Amino acid sequence: MPPKTLSPLPAETLRVGGAPEGRDAQLLAELADRAGGPVLHVARDDARAASLAEALAFFAPELPVLRFPAWDCLPYDRISPNADISAARMATLAALADWAARDAAPAAVVLATLNAATQRVPARAVVSAAAFAAETGRAVDLDALKDYLARMGFNRAPTVTEPGDYAVRGGVIDVFPPGAELPVRLDFFGDVLDGARRFDPETQRTVETVKRVEFAPVSEVVLDEDAVGRFRAAYREAFGAAGLDDPLYEAVSAGRKHQGLEHWLAYFHETTETLFDYLPGAPVALDHQIEEARAAREELVQDHFEARREALTQKPAMGAAPYKPAPPETLYLTEAQWQAALAHRPARRFSPLRQPPGPGCVDAGGRVGRSFAAERAQEGVNVFDALAEHLTALDAAGKTLVFATYSDGARDRVKSLLADHGAPPSAEIARFADAEPGRVNLAVWPLEQGFETDDLAVVAEQDVLGDRLVRAPRKRKRAENFLQEASTLSQGDMVVHVEHGIGRFLGLETVEALGAPHDCLALEYAGGDKLYLPVENIELLSRYGHDAGLLDRLGGGAWQARKAKLKARIRDMAERLIRVAAERQLRSAPVFEAPHGAWEEFCARFPYQETDDQLAAIEAVLEDLSKGSPMDRLVCGDVGFGKTEVALRGAFAAALSGGQVAIVAPTTLLARQHAKQFAERFRGFPVRVRQLSRFVGAKEAAETKAGLADGSVDIVVGTHALLAKGIRFKRLELLVIDEEQHFGVRHKERLKELRSDVHVLTMTATPIPRTLQLSMAGVRELSLIGTPPVDRLAVRSYISEFDPVTAREALLRERFRGGQSFFVAPRISDLPQIEEFLREQVPEVSFITAHGQLAAGDLDAKMNAFYDGQADVLLATTIVESGLDIPRANTLIVHRADMFGLAQLYQIRGRVGRSKLRAYAYFTTEPRKRLTGAAEKRLKVL
Repeated sequence: MPPKTLSPLPAETLRVGGAPEGRDAQLLAELADRAGGPVLHVARDDARAASLAEALAFFAPELPVLRFPAWDCLPYDRISPNADISAARMATLAALADWAARDAAPAAVVLATLNAATQRVPARAVVSAAAFAAETGRAVDLDALKDYLARMGFNRAPTVTEPGDYAVRGGVIDVFPPGAELPVRLDFFGDVLDGARRFDPETQRTVETVKRVEFAPVSEVVLDEDAVGRFRAAYREAFGAAGLDDPLYEAVSAGRKHQGLEHWLAYFHETTETLFDYLPGAPVALDHQIEEARAAREELVQDHFEARREALTQKPAMGAAPYKPAPPETLYLTEAQWQAALAHRPARRFSPLRQPPGPGCVDAGGRVGRSFAAERAQEGVNVFDALAEHLTALDAAGKTLVFATYSDGARDRVKSLLADHGAPPSAEIARFADAEPGRVNLAVWPLEQGFETDDLAVVAEQDVLGDRLVRAPRKRKRAENFLQEASTLSQGDMVVHVEHGIGRFLGLETVEALGAPHDCLALEYAGGDKLYLPVENIELLSRYGHDAGLLDRLGGGAWQARKAKLKARIRDMAERLIRVAAERQLRSAPVFEAPHGAWEEFCARFPYQETDDQLAAIEAVLEDLSKGSPMDRLVCGDVGFGKTEVALRGAFAAALSGGQVAIVAPTTLLARQHAKQFAERFRGFPVRVRQLSRFVGAKEAAETKAGLADGSVDIVVGTHALLAKGIRFKRLELLVIDEEQHFGVRHKERLKELRSDVHVLTMTATPIPRTLQLSMAGVRELSLIGTPPVDRLAVRSYISEFDPVTAREALLRERFRGGQSFFVAPRISDLPQIEEFLREQVPEVSFITAHGQLAAGDLDAKMNAFYDGQADVLLATTIVESGLDIPRANTLIVHRADMFGLAQLYQIRGRVGRSKLRAYAYFTTEPRKRLTGAAEKRLKVL
């Protein structure tokens, strides 16, 4: 069904009224088709650009879409843009420069954000000259290719894993070009390119062969000799003679890349251009309120520039290195340049006006769809009944119906619910062209808001169920040949051979045996002895858990003795396990099964896409509850990976089957968080949820205890107060223990009494060794959640020297968007210095200081005050590692990040990124201090 026809675009601006999210993609596809060439759309932000790309893939899957993202760092930052973003930008610029050179640009949509479109880029001539192409069967100068990869910003690595990497192994060169989905392997015979093929970086298997390969630069700054000379001259002209106190000038002069050097882009090039120069005469579409957004962006750039200039006149805080900012006009478009770029181009401006005023506006026929928020909030109203009634009415009006879901699982669930509630019959479609009238066409399309036109109605999952979060599912891959395992081994790694014990991996070598060459893994043992293991027998090897250790002697008896001793211990353990398993099988417990219809509606309230690990854990818990024997399962996963949802599903099955559920948390803050979450999720169901902790008043606590005794309270959430002798349950059937490692011996003895014949679900991010051993050994069932949810992937992590201006801007940005921040230091002795910095440099924010030496009551009060929003910043030590789930806190600054362990850094970063807002994590190091090799490795992993 084509969109409503609009007149051809005149040279002047044409406003399109009434075009909500989703409808704009139809209009863009039509515009590209009419233009017969590329169309530039300038979106407000990355989220808007991403949603338009998704919609274009649904409405016009055959239409090429080129993304041109903006840098993910602030103006005048000390941080370089993310390597993936730089690679994507250069890939798009290279494609546009190629189109311009061939004078034959196809119909396509170039999606850019406002920030990207208002920033200067390298000239087309530079990008075209920096491109590299080669065809199979033709000669290639290998030395020139290696030099090109080094100069263009590619990172040499032992194994290619991400865009911008390259690896050289004799006559084989692996390259991961920017903008490509897979790396390419170039196989040379002498100087001739004998073959080229794309391969999977994890399995090393060939995916397809290619005849021609093309590379573009990875970075917008190329540190060749000419560029370094231009930078040195321009920098001295702008700021005078640069002394030894300027790390940027020193690094560039030595030909080294320095963090954040892209912010001096113009100093490296003779001239720069704009994205509009790459698309001469192309029509432009602009988001609603783009002019207001451009003015705000220009003001932000100017504010950051002035902050940098002012900082140069003051004494650097906390030893920060000087920062000499380039004038804004060298990198960003002025208002006059922006207006000149839009002049004399066909332009279409999207506007949400329902009745567009004036003759220059056209009503595109789009209106925002119905929201079901009122039905969700109303007690006793089933939102799916209202949805079915709405869809039936739209179908009767003759409109084509599309229901957009966030995932395959959500689509299947909605399909079942629509059938149960009497909606029109449904059909699954992959693109809009397949939509059938008279049906509810279900499509996996992460649309935030539905819309309607004269003949089309699109309902979004978010309209019905509220805010959702989604990400592309990860593909699970398994080892299919030895190359995957071998590629994870580096020279010098310790390995264990099943027959010969601990050795050191030296590398792959070719050994001639019986007149034929064999690829072997060379292993070194004590005394310099070597063992050559054929690659087809690599399953005999496993990694050794330590970086260093004593090597075994080939043919010695020590390894065999250790194996024999371990086998005896395993036999003893097996006997105990069999005895424990037999005892468990003899006990009985109630059988719980969730009612089908209510279960689907309860699951639909989960505002995230379940990960594979989460679904597996939920399925295991439900299976345990239906066996008839007591469950004893440990769910282990990082903070924020979705363990609570597993507990919610289990509690739902138990409570709606007539059992009582107790959730025990180690702190009052956690108990309050869980109580609020359980009450919200069970709202509207015949389940009574109460809380029991010291935050609960005496009267309410007495009522809760009485309700537990007479059975009127179905679910209770509390602290160790639930373990008191005076607490009586009428029919306790499920006990959920959160973070068991925080409970003392006396509490665990009480838990043992409670768990004698009830189902027990234990959740933890850091299990104690005994709990983990029991789970790994099989005494307790174990579910691992190792896949991070979408919100964890939203955290943008930056690593740089501490910079007071960046820290101030990050804290103020979070405060002005209504959020909170964490400022974490490694030692209590570091806190006074940071307190002084916050008071002097960021007086606009309020902060609370907390550390482990405070009295328990005082620390609890401070944590709860921050949770309640009484301060903008929590300045703390590593005590923030566990127990805090504050969705409003989305900025993290870690002071002296090199002093933390890798596990600590992961746990601390897990404090932010728990909502739909973009989260930021800044891992700072001491200015001008050289990091140890181990610290560098830890930070690189992040």
